[in-house]
Amino acid sequence: MADKTKKLIADTFLAIAEGLETGTFGAKPKIAVTAMGSEHGEETVMEGAVKAARAGADVYFIGTITHPEVTTVPVADEDEAHKKMEELLETGAVDGAVTMHYPFPIGVSTVGRAVTPGKGHEMFIANTTGTSSTDRIEGMIKNAIYGIIAAKACGVADPTVGILNVDGARQTEGALKTLKENGYPITFAESARADGGCVMRGNDVLMGSADVMVTDSLTGNILSKMLSSACTGGSYEAVGYGYGPGIGKGYDRLVMIISRASGAPVIAGAINYAAQLVRGKVFEVAAAEFAAAEKAGLEKLLAERKVAANKSAAPAEDVVAPPKEIVTAQIPGIEVMDLEDAVKALWKEKIYAEDGMGCTGPIVRVSEANKDRAVEILKAAGFVS
Repeated sequence: MADKTKKLIADTFLAIAEGLETGTFGAKPKIAVTAMGSEHGEETVMEGAVKAARAGADVYFIGTITHPEVTTVPVADEDEAHKKMEELLETGAVDGAVTMHYPFPIGVSTVGRAVTPGKGHEMFIANTTGTSSTDRIEGMIKNAIYGIIAAKACGVADPTVGILNVDGARQTEGALKTLKENGYPITFAESARADGGCVMRGNDVLMGSADVMVTDSLTGNILSKMLSSACTGGSYEAVGYGYGPGIGKGYDRLVMIISRASGAPVIAGAINYAAQLVRGKVFEVAAAEFAAAEKAGLEKLLAERKVAANKSAAPAEDVVAPPKEIVTAQIPGIEVMDLEDAVKALWKEKIYAEDGMGCTGPIVRVSEANKDRAVEILKAAGFVS
């Protein structure tokens, strides 16, 4: 009994010492990392694993080399490494895993985390790999929720949400604002550019104007690569946390993605990101966020989105333009693919309009006298929010 008591006391003091050193207390999250396949070799992955271990993670290195500060799980090749990773996750031997590729199902995609160069601000990129939906707009709406989940699980209690100015941004903005009006709590970011708004410019990416930057996963993947490797010329990802965890409704496996070009600092960041998500109970956060979004009408909104998409695919109605007049008033916030339909919607109401491209994106131009009425028509038709 005395020996057991001594061991308990020793373990307690060791845990306190490690907590004081790393800044984290309690059981260490167990995170596996697959090492084979890196363009920089297993040694670079091990360097990242050791950094993460020193920061408070219990790291399981799936590969061929060893280090006293991590647990090596020996494997012969990449295929065996992935099978071992799956086994460790399935049995609960580890809480999460970091790997270079993973076949997520449709509906699940990853939330990256980057350090932006303008102000050193951390930003969650929603999303970076995987596919939230086969419909672009639906995918971006879901990405916003996935990004909020990741941010909240990492301790950002009220993350600001910005939408990158890509195709679908305005429709995504309108849908998210409808969710907010229906009771889902979203705090929208404000662009650092003079015209403001929650639709973000390239400047905002560099400055980190939003805690969560919403975009499609292909664009998000490019952003992650550029932000992490810009200072090295692209060959070595040196900054940030990688491409993040796969998140989706009902998905409960913590798998983090890094690139074959990820360097030791990013690998360490990805493991620490995983550990933080474990401590932050990411799947409990996800369940609460999905429940709140659904209470605010998410499923109904997405169903309406599908109906609208089907309508837009139908043959366009042939509408004759009203008599031409001087158009100096600009109405922004319309998707480029919707410009022609938006103009025809106004023609149908006997308002002369022309399409155009302003410095912040697509615009519809009308006379000053018709602007207010034109805005109301376009809002009612769903072209602007």
